[in-house]
Amino acid sequence: MRTTRAMMIGSVPIGGGAPVTVQSMTNTDTRDAQATLAQVRALAQAGADIVRISVYDDACLPALRQIVDGSPVPIVADIHYRADLAIGALENGAAKVRINPGNIGSEAKVRLVADCARAHHAPIRIGVNSGSVEKEILHRDGCVTAQGMLDSALKHARLLENAGFSDIVLSLKATDVPLTVAAYELAAQATDYPLHVGVTEAGLPGDGNIKSAIGIGSLLLHGIGETIRVSLTGDPLPEVAAGLDILRACGLRRDYVNVLSCPTCGRTGIDVAAIAAQVKRALSDVRIPLTVAVMGCVVNGPGEAREADIGLAGGGLAEGGGAGGEGGAYDVGAIFEKGKPPQRVQGDLAAILIERTRQLIREREWK
Repeated sequence: MRTTRAMMIGSVPIGGGAPVTVQSMTNTDTRDAQATLAQVRALAQAGADIVRISVYDDACLPALRQIVDGSPVPIVADIHYRADLAIGALENGAAKVRINPGNIGSEAKVRLVADCARAHHAPIRIGVNSGSVEKEILHRDGCVTAQGMLDSALKHARLLENAGFSDIVLSLKATDVPLTVAAYELAAQATDYPLHVGVTEAGLPGDGNIKSAIGIGSLLLHGIGETIRVSLTGDPLPEVAAGLDILRACGLRRDYVNVLSCPTCGRTGIDVAAIAAQVKRALSDVRIPLTVAVMGCVVNGPGEAREADIGLAGGGLAEGGGAGGEGGAYDVGAIFEKGKPPQRVQGDLAAILIERTRQLIREREWK
């Protein structure tokens, strides 16, 4: 397991073995403090641990103060080119700033930013994208490479280290998934900086989710990545859901109900998709690790879902009816629970499974 420096983003720890956090970024006009704060709160409600906002002119700074004061999560200020905005953001409560030290001016300006960040106990993220690699490195390599991206990031990091600042987070995002993975793998081998992992400009929800799941997920499964952001075009709320789904799929978040469901086949005797969706919605508030299964038939259901804490298997078809066809007995099934024999049930199967699950939760909490 990779060991990294530990640091705090406001009240949220990253690195040093802390749980992997989920980030997103607002897309409102930062100068509209109320609209931006409303989006920050919505992202936090959806499960974001940290939220980043763009700080692009002087008018953003007083708005940033209002946003920070009203935010339930730490705020990161995203800044390009202007050292004075980085300092202003830190003085107005940003818990972290994202800059590239090499493009904010002289070494003296870098030192001023580093001194301010140190005084406010705020880390600095160096963000290198495949499109921001310096010309001399591109000329050296002939194209964007994983090593070139790392060399660019380390060049920026040295400017901060030379200024006596070491609370540094690195990101090395590319639009190409294999390039992204290769760059982060090199960074994990070469440094002990916490890594902010993501695939940049991944695109619309759908394609973007797949690219991000492959890129971020493959790194997390190898112990690489301390904080993640899924970059999707449009409303940022789906980014948070996607990030949480990736962490859950990688076994890094267990504070939820994992709803298993079979792909269905000709034996299916219940509306698996509808029941599973209803169960997932109804139990979305549960914050304990629990696995609930919805399986189409009693032939394979309990066996295939033997790891589930509780589940439902469709059972029995009305005479003359086909699986999923007209006349199918969609109100008959069997509830199976670890350590207990299956029990035949009939009626509103989704409601029955939800109530039995909540009963199980109450029993576990009582114990």
